[in-house]
This record gives sequence, structure tokens and C-alpha cells, in this order.
Amino acid sequence: MAAFRILSYNIRRGGAGREEPIAAVIRSVSPDIVVLEEATRPDVVERLAHDTGMSQWASRAGKSLAFMSRRPVASFAARRPAISRHAFLEIVPADTSWRVFGVHLSAVHAAWTERRRLLELRALLRNVAQHQQGPHVLIGDFNTVAPGDIFDPRRLPRRLRALVWLSGGHIRWRTIATVLSAGYIDSFRQLHPDDVGCTLPTPDPHVRLDYAFVPGAFAPHVRRCEIVKAPDVARASDHFPLLLEVDGT
Repeated sequence: MAAFRILSYNIRRGGAGREEPIAAVIRSVSPDIVVLEEATRPDVVERLAHDTGMSQWASRAGKSLAFMSRRPVASFAARRPAISRHAFLEIVPADTSWRVFGVHLSAVHAAWTERRRLLELRALLRNVAQHQQGPHVLIGDFNTVAPGDIFDPRRLPRRLRALVWLSGGHIRWRTIATVLSAGYIDSFRQLHPDDVGCTLPTPDPHVRLDYAFVPGAFAPHVRRCEIVKAPDVARASDHFPLLLEVDGT
């Protein structure tokens, strides 16, 4: 059965001026679909699609989530719950039963932003439940820490350390726990239980913010979930991309 490869990539602040290394990183893993976060420049996404051989793409000026696809896409839609700062992106490929939900939750490590992320995540799950019962993946930059993962606030930039302190010095990391409680499997952790798997920042990775979740019933269809560490990755963005490969059911 042919594999279906999905790449999530936060290209940082639109990616302008870094199109060449970003495209090189994408080409190194030959994905079928790429979900981009912080892809606020349609001109950049158009060039990336051209340079990576992606026949279909969509991006909206000033909006974080975009996608590119090598395979035909039957439909796509940006859905923005009222509570959410970002829409999530639903992509329906034409030649597989998998659906892809691109995610970019609110940023900044603090107690109040974790509460916002939890509200956004619950709204996403409600919407997914209405639109999709079959094989699907929630993939992207969740901007939060999974239960049991390492998080050392002392390694944050000073301004972000101050926000952690102002919010009480302790963050209850509940967002990823809520995804797992809803019956999803953390694909990277399932395949790499002993790998810390940090995805940010590329020069000195010390936190995992990028995830790929599939419903538990479809976890056996996951072939690979890897952090992409291509030669140009540190020059391309502050995030490492995350590649998910599933059976193309």
C-alpha cells in the first residue's frame, strides 16, 4: 500500500528571504502534503510550491496556516472557532481516505495562554467530530508541552521567562493531555518513547511544540514520525519540521 507523507513546518514570520533553504528542507523528504505555519505571505508560499514541485497550494495574506500539495486535493477550508486567534485548516486529498487538519494554537508559555490553547483545542475537536469520523491527522505547531516532556523555563528568552513568572511560575500543561484523553495518539512519542524530540529552536533545541496526532484506531497505520534535520534546517527557520508517514488507505 502506497505511503502518504505529511509535513508540518513553521517557517517563521512568513519565510520571506529564506525561500531557498526552506524549499531545500522540504524537498529533502518528498512530502505529499505540506502544512505551513506562520505562512503569512502568499507570494512566499507560491514560490515554495513552485520550487518544491507542489501542484496545488493555498495561502491567505496575514493568516498563519497554508498548505501545498503534490497530490490532487478535493477540497480545503479554513475554519476559525470564535474563541481562536488562528483558524485551523481542513484538507481533503482526492486519492486517499485520510484528512489533514492543520493546527497552529496560540503562542507564549504562560498559564493564561495555556488556558486559551485549551479552549482552542476543544473547539477544534468539536468541529473535527462533526466533519470527520474516518482516518485523519491533527498536525502542526501546538505551542505547548506534552505530559512528561521536558520544559526548562530558564532556557527561554528573558521576556518569556518574565511571562511565566507573572502567570504564577507554574503552567498546568493540559492541552496535549486533552488531545490524548479524546482518544488520539501522539505519533512521535508512540514510535520514539525515549527520544526527547525537541523541535525548537533549531540552533539549540530544548522544547517540543510540533505534533502529529491520529485517532487510536488508526495508530497502526502510522509508519514513521520523524523530526527533519536536513542540512539547511537551521538557516531555514527556528522550528524543525515534523514528517508523518501513514498507510495511504
